[in-house]
Amino acid sequence: MRTYSCLLAAAAALFAGSVVAAEMTPVGTWKTIDDVTKKVKSIVEISEANGVVTGKVKEVLQSDTGPHPICDKCEGERKNQPVEGMTIIWDMKKDGDVWDGGTILDPKNGSTYGCKLTPTEGGSKLLVRGFKGFSLLGRTQTWERVTP
Repeated sequence: MRTYSCLLAAAAALFAGSVVAAEMTPVGTWKTIDDVTKKVKSIVEISEANGVVTGKVKEVLQSDTGPHPICDKCEGERKNQPVEGMTIIWDMKKDGDVWDGGTILDPKNGSTYGCKLTPTEGGSKLLVRGFKGFSLLGRTQTWERVTP
C-alpha cells in the first residue's frame, strides 16, 4: 500500500509540474489590457506552429472608432482590413524564458515594433514589450490569460 501511495504522489507531482510548465508559454487566449487606461481592449489568440509563435485578434472589445474597427493606418495587405481576425504578432521564437525576434502591430496607429513576450505569475500574465530598435526603448503591456 505504501508503494502505491508513493507512486500516486510521484505521478501527481509530475502531472502538476507539466501543467505549470505548459502554462509558462504565450500560447493561449489573452485579454489585452491598455497600459494607459487599464481597460480590456481585445482578446488575442496566440498559437505556435513549427516553433514560431503568432497572435491573432479574436475580438475587439473597445475601440476609439466603434465596433468592428478596420486598420486604416496600416500599410500593405493589412490596409483597411478588419482588426478582428488580423494577425498582429508574428515570427516570435523561444529564447530561454522569453519569446522574441518577431514583430507586433499596433492596429490603432498602423505601426509595427520589435516584440518580446514574457510569461509571468505562473503563466497567468504575459508581459508584451513593443520597441523600436532596442528593447530598452519601448513600452510594456501586461495581458491576462483567459481561462476556460
